[in-house]
Amino acid sequence: MEARTRLLLVDDDAELCAMLREYLEPEGFSAESAESGQAALERLARGGIDLVVLDVMLPGLSGFEVLRRLRATSRVPVLMLTARGEEIDRVVGLEMGADDYLAKPFSPRELVARVRAILRRMADTPADGVFTFGPLTLDARAHRAFVEGQDLDLTSAELRLLELLMQADTRTVSREELMLQGLGRRLLPTDRSLDTHVSNLRRKLTRLTGHISIQGVRGAGYALTQR
Repeated sequence: MEARTRLLLVDDDAELCAMLREYLEPEGFSAESAESGQAALERLARGGIDLVVLDVMLPGLSGFEVLRRLRATSRVPVLMLTARGEEIDRVVGLEMGADDYLAKPFSPRELVARVRAILRRMADTPADGVFTFGPLTLDARAHRAFVEGQDLDLTSAELRLLELLMQADTRTVSREELMLQGLGRRLLPTDRSLDTHVSNLRRKLTRLTGHISIQGVRGAGYALTQR
């Protein structure tokens, strides 16, 4: 029997977690829940979780603090749950290393679509799996990117975006393609998650290389540059 993808639902709404677990089971997922940030960290420390669905508003430790502590030791993908209209929560979550976000209230079908998009990004690996751009190397199979041996420490979303940019070499990749192929959904005028991911990725590249960056091409998209 094929192993099920194991999710951890971190939300203090017990009824919501129970409803989601009931929905996720026939969709091929195995879901556990934690009603506090501390309980989530204790469960994650035991391993075996493939993806975390993490609410921002939690008793005790906030979702942001849970994410901060988790990213210090783990690259497990994280889908943040934010209050509708709270754009600052979404931006902060992405900057801290979340892979995507979903605004409450949401439908279970939308949650499943976002989870599957994240998992597809992680599994979508080319035949050889290795890309280079100057001193930058990306190993898609290992889900790692390096600059002269130094790990860039990227999230799965940042890795997928960087992979698309490296495949294009110095050619411009459209925002629509980056959004669809990189983040798994269509570009909407109000969605700033692509820009936030690219900004984080640019900062990490600049910090380690000093001469490789990502250039925004007005009205077109983004391209890798090397001075």
